[in-house]
Parts: sequence; structure tokens; C-alpha cells
Amino acid sequence: MRRLLRCGMMVLLALMSARATAQDIPGLEVCTAEKQMERRTGCLQSNDQYLQQALSKLARETEAKIAASGRALASAQAEIVALKSAMEKLNNELAQMKSKVEPTSEK
Repeated sequence: MRRLLRCGMMVLLALMSARATAQDIPGLEVCTAEKQMERRTGCLQSNDQYLQQALSKLARETEAKIAASGRALASAQAEIVALKSAMEKLNNELAQMKSKVEPTSEK
């Protein structure tokens, strides 16, 4: 247990001491901080592209969820129809059994 804890601490220290390199992470940036018009325009275009990608991803995910819900609904409706027909059959059998029992009880 101590050995695992030591290894974990050493990895954390190594990661903390490494210099972080600048990366262009896609996402929304504050474009008003840019002084040059070209950089501000590029920033806005990057934001626009990011938002369009996020929106299309959400649209695809939503369509997939709607399709899955539709399939689940169709399956549930088919199961309901099957259960109704089984219930109808059982009710008919019960009615037949009752009709057979009633005449014999009158004797």
C-alpha cells in the first residue's frame, strides 16, 4: 500500500514540475481581450466553429435518443397488444369454466 502511495506521489510531483505547454483547446474564448482585429476575427471564427460542432453533435445525439425511444415505444406497444390478447383469451376461458360450473350447482 505504501509502495503504491509513493509511486502515486512521485508521478504527481513529476507532473507538477513539468512545464505546461500552451495548447489551443477548442472552446469558447473571450475574444474582446484581443487587440488586433485579425486575431479577434479568428477568435470569433473559432468560437463559431466550436459552437457549430457542438450543436451538430447534440443534434446527432438527440436524433439517436429519439430513434431509440421510438423503437422502445413500438416494442412496448407490441407487448401491450400481446398482453391484451392473452388477457382476452384468459377471460374467455374463465367465462367458459364459470358456465360449466353454474349448471351443475343448480342440481
